[in-house]
Amino acid sequence: MDADTNSAEAKLLLKHAKTLRFHTGNLVNRNRMKKKCPRSPSEELRDCIQATLSDWLSTTKPPTTDFSDTLDCSIPEVTDAITPEEREEVKVSVKLFLCEPGPSSITDAVEMAHQTLAVSQLDSVIIAPPGPLEGDSQSLAHLQPAWEKLEALVRSQKIAAIGTSDLDKDLLEQLYNWAQVKPSSNQVNLASCCVMPPDLTAFAKEFDIQLLTHSDPKELISAATFQEAVQEAVQDLTVADWRLEWVLRYSVIVKSRGIFKSKGYLVSANRASP
Repeated sequence: MDADTNSAEAKLLLKHAKTLRFHTGNLVNRNRMKKKCPRSPSEELRDCIQATLSDWLSTTKPPTTDFSDTLDCSIPEVTDAITPEEREEVKVSVKLFLCEPGPSSITDAVEMAHQTLAVSQLDSVIIAPPGPLEGDSQSLAHLQPAWEKLEALVRSQKIAAIGTSDLDKDLLEQLYNWAQVKPSSNQVNLASCCVMPPDLTAFAKEFDIQLLTHSDPKELISAATFQEAVQEAVQDLTVADWRLEWVLRYSVIVKSRGIFKSKGYLVSANRASP
């Protein structure tokens, strides 16, 4: 299948789609990704989107009728389904990056993770909400809508534990005191502090909150970078009206050995309303 055919098919499918969903497949096994060591999480995700779309285009033919509003760009052969027999042996951890506000995004992302991994419950979900508007600082009010949705998913047993990202001691304490389901963890970016702040460490220890480290940038991937990745996979395609909704990064770790069984990304993007 040549590039011109791929491009024509992509334009036909994307013309009718209002939502794009990507599943990168298992990066632990994906040879294309193993040949190149990404410099950052942002570069890894960009490469994943471009490679996934290229692979999907080479194996997909557009339907002649009944175009779907949601375009699922995933490769069936690289699914990461967990069998019932191995479920107790692995831990499924997720970090959810919200690119725009809206609690419904959380439900959609968690449901897609359940379907992709064939599990009924995620062991841990860490939320990274969209940053505050320019000039504003992150506040409890900014976190509450997303946290309330996570709490509902814990009560319905779709998630076992929920955590936060990049909260200082004061904001973590505010969230802890307000929340019905308490945060079990808080990620700290070591690029912004080489040593854990003592007040944060003391508070986390007192209330049994696990402090973790990460190297994710504040914006995992920009709308422009996402559009570039799609454009590279499909030449001469207009992508300016597509915007990212959320990115979910999952990891499946074998508990007894502490090794990755699988790791990958789920991504959702929407076409902007005219």
